[in-house]
Amino acid sequence: MLALYDLLLRYDSSPFVRLNRAVALAEVAGAEPALIEVDALAGRFEEYHLWWALRADLLRRLGKPDAARGADRRAHALAANEAERRLLAARLDAPGR
Repeated sequence: MLALYDLLLRYDSSPFVRLNRAVALAEVAGAEPALIEVDALAGRFEEYHLWWALRADLLRRLGKPDAARGADRRAHALAANEAERRLLAARLDAPGR
């Protein structure tokens, strides 16, 4: 999947392609390089709930639960879809998160 996103970037280097590539990068190279990519997109996505949700997931993987909870809270606040809000609320309510 990462290789396909790398090919797509040759034709479309939009922030959305780059954000989706970061998801694949996390699975291949780990959370740290993916978080670097996600954070590089901060100016474009600070009002986009899925950017915050992905950032929370990566921070959690890196053992930074407090920062992850803050990102989850921001994602929840920005989400307009009720199903997504419930999912994000469940993350916030989960023990050990």
